[in-house]
Amino acid sequence: MHPASPHQHRSRLNPPGAVAGQTSLAPQQQQQQQQQQHQHTVQISSSTHPYQGLKTSENEEMGCVELLATAISVLIMVLTFPFSVFICFKVVSEYERAVIFRMGRLRSGGARGPGVFFVLPCVDDYYPVDLRTVSFDVPPQEVLSKDSVTVTVDAVVYYRISDPLKAVIQVSNYSHSTRLLAATTLRNVLGTRNLSELLTERETISHTMQMSLDEATDPWGVKVERVEIKDVSLPTALQRAMAAEAEAAREARAKVIAAEGEMKSSRALKEASEIISSSPSALQLRYLQTLSSISAEKNSTIIFPLPIELLTPFLNSSAQHAANLHATPSPLHRHQHQHHQ
Repeated sequence: MHPASPHQHRSRLNPPGAVAGQTSLAPQQQQQQQQQQHQHTVQISSSTHPYQGLKTSENEEMGCVELLATAISVLIMVLTFPFSVFICFKVVSEYERAVIFRMGRLRSGGARGPGVFFVLPCVDDYYPVDLRTVSFDVPPQEVLSKDSVTVTVDAVVYYRISDPLKAVIQVSNYSHSTRLLAATTLRNVLGTRNLSELLTERETISHTMQMSLDEATDPWGVKVERVEIKDVSLPTALQRAMAAEAEAAREARAKVIAAEGEMKSSRALKEASEIISSSPSALQLRYLQTLSSISAEKNSTIIFPLPIELLTPFLNSSAQHAANLHATPSPLHRHQHQHHQ
């Protein structure tokens, strides 16, 4: 039996006497009718693929054996009433959904919950799925980085179920599969990074892992919300080498900074000496300031100021005497000179 065409459908809905009345309709009303027919067609076609391309046998007709088993189950439920109520009515919490199978086939309507739902004894099976966020630790993985350094890295993954039907139908154990995939993804992502990137770019690595896991687990109905790198463990020898390198770098920077400070201080002292030499009173004020600072630090120290002018004649006489000694030769030198002649 072939489906009726749109023209035949219109002829059945509208009798011949009503055709003349339809010709007087405005074009806007005709467009609205066409849009309504188009929307009705889209709704019918969308009901054939209710689960984003997930193929199920829920809309197929039941066989004789399935119908007979269903009828017997209903009969048993009626005969054992009201005790069967405790078996047929199930409750799921707000954070749970129940996927029901009747004789091995997925029941129409999708996942049930939250609240109360009805199942037939002996023919219906249901699987509760928790929709809350679940976290697990990825076991420490020994990874060889891109620059041939062995490191041990562990992480934590947060995920939740976004589609209960896919989580039950598409994968046997979504939790175990997600854990194994997380460990493999961690090794693959860290193997493409250098040691410096592993230590400084943890957020970038975590985001890359989260995107990769989310894309891989989407067919299972699993949504990976977050991935965090917990710790990056380095070998003991490498830690000592890195510590020595960092200490040497700090010492080198300290020496450079000290040398620059000495250079700046020497320039400042030179400028200060030039300024003080141009004014004798400035030298006297500096002298008094030095005395004040010394007396503030050590009160038991006694200082007797002695002017330099008092020592100037003695210094001049000693300088002249030394010059005369160099100018007049000694008797020993004279005797040697005469002997050579």
